[in-house]
Amino acid sequence: MTQRTIESLRGEVVGLDARIPVLGGGEQRYVFLDNAASTPAFRSVLDSVADFLPWYSGVHRGTGYKALVATAVFTETREVVAGFVGADPGRDVVVYGANTTGLINMLAARLRPGPDEVVITTLMEHHSNDLPWRKHGNAVHVGTDPRGGVDLDSLRDALSRYAGRVKLVAVSGASNVTGFINPVHEIAALCHEAGTKIFVDAAQLVAHRPVRMLDHRHPGHLDFVVFSGHKIYAPFGIGALVGPRAFFAGGAPALVGGGAVSYVSLDEVEWAEPPHSEEAGSPNVTGAVALAEALRVLSSVGMERVASHEREMIAYCTGGARKIPGITLYGPVDEPDSKVGVLPFTLSGLDHALVATILSTEGGIGVRNGNFCAQIYMRDLLRVTSGEEKAARAMSCDSASLPGMVRASLGCYNNREDVDAFLAMLGKIARREHRGTYELDPATGLYQAEGFTLRMPSRPGLSRVV
Repeated sequence: MTQRTIESLRGEVVGLDARIPVLGGGEQRYVFLDNAASTPAFRSVLDSVADFLPWYSGVHRGTGYKALVATAVFTETREVVAGFVGADPGRDVVVYGANTTGLINMLAARLRPGPDEVVITTLMEHHSNDLPWRKHGNAVHVGTDPRGGVDLDSLRDALSRYAGRVKLVAVSGASNVTGFINPVHEIAALCHEAGTKIFVDAAQLVAHRPVRMLDHRHPGHLDFVVFSGHKIYAPFGIGALVGPRAFFAGGAPALVGGGAVSYVSLDEVEWAEPPHSEEAGSPNVTGAVALAEALRVLSSVGMERVASHEREMIAYCTGGARKIPGITLYGPVDEPDSKVGVLPFTLSGLDHALVATILSTEGGIGVRNGNFCAQIYMRDLLRVTSGEEKAARAMSCDSASLPGMVRASLGCYNNREDVDAFLAMLGKIARREHRGTYELDPATGLYQAEGFTLRMPSRPGLSRVV
């Protein structure tokens, strides 16, 4: 494997040199600080897809040469994914799906908790690691501590209160709002001591820190881990769930159809062996190729180096942000070791949607604003009162008037130049030195600068003008 450096990753990013129109005329380089939502693709990922496509074919059961090649490649991608998260190749299996959300829904349906059983989750979760457990069983929510992470005392109490009835404990590896990294191995040990398993939503973790599931005999072993390709430089519509083969070998899968069976009659169905039993329909082989290549790229650098670079960028960005008048930062601000590269903030007297719009329209900087699909956690962080919450319920969920934050999020390729551009523009906004006049469109919940028309790039497959 070719050894890469952190610096070389910047050259791997597709679209890093993209230029966008800004208010006042002209164009400038786009600074992408929305990696927590989706990352751009690595160039080598695109190359791997291009290399594979001439050999693309339906996998499994085919005898044609391309089918055999595609099946072998598809099988190899599972080995890469398993190795990246330190899974046990003999006892664990990699199941592919469309994304983290789809795979959590699949697992929740597959788990089939009984009427007296519960799934413990937390108040800091992304909606995707909360709503599926509510839909398919009895969900119990434990609170957060003052730093914004899982309250371990609350978790211990819940494990004790529901002793013998806890089907699973579902926690995020890292928050998509504050970036807080939960001590998942410590939580796993608590789960196993209580006789249950742990599920880790690692969508916000795997691109930023090493993830090791550990040996099944280890008290801190992670039973299930899930993540998406689009958050780790492979935006080709795939996610991976890694878990014990024995779990998937029992009972009927959540999704049934072609590819999931070994025998069918009018009276009987025999399910295929995992992971095939969990992947009804034609699998996304191209997405698997892309994901495996992205993991190879990061492995060639080393996730410890990625983490070290990110900690440096977090400290640099936080230090600069503190100097901006009227800013409030959220999460473990003084602990770069305890968070991934997410900087959530508000500016006094300015709507979060307006701040994000100005950053893009005048600074060419892409961030995200709102509740980040974690409304319960957001309201807690913002100390939203019951009256404010009641008023918010009358609004559309994408309304700019809802309480929320702005979130800048770093990738492995972002550098001080990107951070400096962001901080400089943010300082101008805080000092009210931005040049535009903005109006809110109540129909869309979006702000628009007077006299600024968004022009789409003239590329195949895209509209030329909006």
